[in-house]
Amino acid sequence: MIRLLIPCLLLLLSATLQAARPAPLRVVVAGDLAECKDQPAAQSPAARTAALAARLLGKGGAILLPGDITYPVGAATEYSACWQPTWGALSARVIPAPGNHDYATAEAAAYFDFFGANAGPDRRGYYSLDLGSWHIVSLNSQLQATAATAQLEWLRADLARARGKHTCLLALWHYPVFSSGLHGNNPTMRPALAMLQDAGADLILNGHDHHYERFGHLATDGSVNPRAPRQFVVGTGGAGLYPLSTRQPGSEAAITHEHGVLLLTLGASDYSWAFHGLGSTSPLDSGKDPCLSKP
Repeated sequence: MIRLLIPCLLLLLSATLQAARPAPLRVVVAGDLAECKDQPAAQSPAARTAALAARLLGKGGAILLPGDITYPVGAATEYSACWQPTWGALSARVIPAPGNHDYATAEAAAYFDFFGANAGPDRRGYYSLDLGSWHIVSLNSQLQATAATAQLEWLRADLARARGKHTCLLALWHYPVFSSGLHGNNPTMRPALAMLQDAGADLILNGHDHHYERFGHLATDGSVNPRAPRQFVVGTGGAGLYPLSTRQPGSEAAITHEHGVLLLTLGASDYSWAFHGLGSTSPLDSGKDPCLSKP
């Protein structure tokens, strides 16, 4: 009798553990999005990337936008004429960060008006939230001087509050510290990257350069460090694509010929990625990593 009970108990324990473990979260990443120019919005690349994102996510999931939501100047008319007919149906799922084109309208007024509380408090453009076992930090790479210092102070406090409460950590902003695109490396957010690396961040997501690029685990000085976060540039949401410039050390994959979105599957202690291009039936780049153990 005991021999019969043991396998049953093991099966019950396994089922209980599986039920207690949160299901992986599917997240789409795309930056540099709604550019309609003189064409109808329905014919723009943004309409097609939005449809791709909706298909990949289904009814659940979230969308991370690392800046430059509309073009050319982030105006309210661009939200009504280009964003709403393309990505608008997905707006409620969006976790945004502002970019330089968003700030081409004074103080990114249309960006903050449109996203409201979803863009963070006090129209400052930085905030954090929790998704399952992941802590998500959205930062504003457009801040300067006193405002930039205040953001770093906030980030230090936010990471201290999150310490020990989350298995995995992700951050997004617009200007990439590392990029092989036309804009290239940008040092603006290097202090924030150093702070996130010290906190054990797993993923950094950027836009700005209009291509897709996956970097390895790079420290702030560009050296390979297995304790540093993996970094992605995803500027392929709909604006005109750029060729590569100088291929940077640590660049592991780059795609310049297709608009598309990055699909992340965020597990309890790991993540996988798959870049889906508009013209491709299977992912153009994919892989999986464990989350780093936190200090």
